[in-house]
Amino acid sequence: MPQQIIMQKSDIAAVISKLTEEVLQNHPQVNELAIVGVRKRGDILAERVAKKIKSITKIGLPVGILDISFYRDDIGVNPQKGIVQKTDMNFDVTNKIIILVDDVLFTGRSARAAIDAIIDFGRPKQIQLLVLIDRGHREFPFYADYIGKKIDTKINDKILVKLKEIDGVDEVLIETE
Repeated sequence: MPQQIIMQKSDIAAVISKLTEEVLQNHPQVNELAIVGVRKRGDILAERVAKKIKSITKIGLPVGILDISFYRDDIGVNPQKGIVQKTDMNFDVTNKIIILVDDVLFTGRSARAAIDAIIDFGRPKQIQLLVLIDRGHREFPFYADYIGKKIDTKINDKILVKLKEIDGVDEVLIETE
């Protein structure tokens, strides 16, 4: 299937900066925030956002990592490939404003699973969704509060986010039939 690069390293860095600025504009009381990333690439993006916030505010925020495998509604129908990884939430989410970070927002099912997982750790004051890419085609009524780039896709297209920590390169590709 043909692939086209839609974002490169500099684009991703610029989007992280833009999203971080938006979060800080909406939440000047930074100490109320916690950043939570969805494995496998949302966690890396969450670390990047937290690092950028710290470089601007000099405040280190709690960062959590969620593996949503057991919260997915297709666990018996479409088993996840690979090994279930550790969830790492070493802070109390109660009364925190959670910035939930994922790489791609598609149907909304992963966002729902991630919210269910967070709720198991306590009762946050608020949960906001930050995504690198919003590609449309919702099945659940979830919309991101912070969107890096909105891309119109066909239902069978694939968005491939590659990050240097996993893939050795920062880029976003669209794969079409």
